[in-house]
Amino acid sequence: MSLSVSAPAPAAPVVGSRRHGTGFWLIAFAFLTAMAFSTVPTPLYPLYMARDGFSTFMVTVVFAAYAVGVVISLLLAGHVSDWVGRRRVLLPALLLELVAAALFLVSTDLTVLLVARLVTGLGVGLVTATATAHLAELHAAHRPGAPAQRFEMVSTAANIGGLGFGPLVAGFLAQWVGAPLRTPYLVFAVLLLLALAAVLIAPETVTRPEVTPAYRPQRISADGDPAGYLAAAAAAFTGFSVFGLFTSVAPGFVAGTLHHPSRALAGLIVFAVFGAAASAQTLTAALPAGLKMTAGLVAEVAGLLVLVAGAHAQSLALFLIGGVLAGVGAGVLFKAAVGTVVATAAPAKRGEALAGLFLIGYLGLIGPALGIGVAVRSLDTTTVLTWFAGLLLVLLAGVGVLNRRRSGR
Repeated sequence: MSLSVSAPAPAAPVVGSRRHGTGFWLIAFAFLTAMAFSTVPTPLYPLYMARDGFSTFMVTVVFAAYAVGVVISLLLAGHVSDWVGRRRVLLPALLLELVAAALFLVSTDLTVLLVARLVTGLGVGLVTATATAHLAELHAAHRPGAPAQRFEMVSTAANIGGLGFGPLVAGFLAQWVGAPLRTPYLVFAVLLLLALAAVLIAPETVTRPEVTPAYRPQRISADGDPAGYLAAAAAAFTGFSVFGLFTSVAPGFVAGTLHHPSRALAGLIVFAVFGAAASAQTLTAALPAGLKMTAGLVAEVAGLLVLVAGAHAQSLALFLIGGVLAGVGAGVLFKAAVGTVVATAAPAKRGEALAGLFLIGYLGLIGPALGIGVAVRSLDTTTVLTWFAGLLLVLLAGVGVLNRRRSGR
């Protein structure tokens, strides 16, 4: 047993502080870099498969190691920045990613790869909720009383856009630069060092309490609006399931079934999906929350249907169009989810609420990705993708029902 002590509210910074405005963009850069590094291996998986004889199932196990690391980190420490401070969590998170980069550079052995992905996940789990909360507070300090649209756009673009930026850079480096399984990690090691410097410069936004609250693992906080939190969590789960598909087995499917082995193309496809997600978040910024959720649902449903059609027709163009549409839907759904949680959670519980949201989202990465990896051992990939899409359509229908009930209330 442990005593429950409320976390302190963030400090009240100087109104309109220029330092907080600069810090906002520094943290955005660090957030983008951390998320981009997490998807660097995506276009490289076929190279690992060819080099060491990995199966598609083993690729999903490696991917799951990353997602497990994220979940562990979110459960154990994703919320502690509410009382120890944002920078005190972001700095060790980036150091963990530097350790992972060093592991990737040292060896391409499967065991090392699994450990490196696990360590990457541990770092990302610390970054996601902490950087999002930090950006929200820096935005409020720099522009007191201003709408949260800038924060929502930048934070989700750094998160989702970063996930697409990593494969794009890694894919092009692997295609046209020597040592394709090491050069991308070296480039991102340098960027991570710059991200560490950015966090050191940025101002803190949390005042540490005189008495540190008793530690406990992460709880999923639905403070303020339980119905809204449930709808947001379900939307995050379905959106991350789509992202999990494109950061695990999709590059291998394009290289094998669709017969397009280019690493640059693999990175470009993943970038297109996440880039579409980030762009859609910007374009829908002015939409009301309910309409935003509906638009995301429609786009993701349409994308999944086109994606399946492209897989059956073995058409790269249809597969890409479906992926972009599904990415648009997933991005809009995730943006609506983050906005809902930030708007309804109490400031002292904002990090906890966001950590819970990301925890549920990353569970959406693990389950479907592992399920696909297991299924392709006995079924062809096209059939597995069809069943995957069908299950997601059922989940999306559930999100629609939850959103309609919340809107009705």
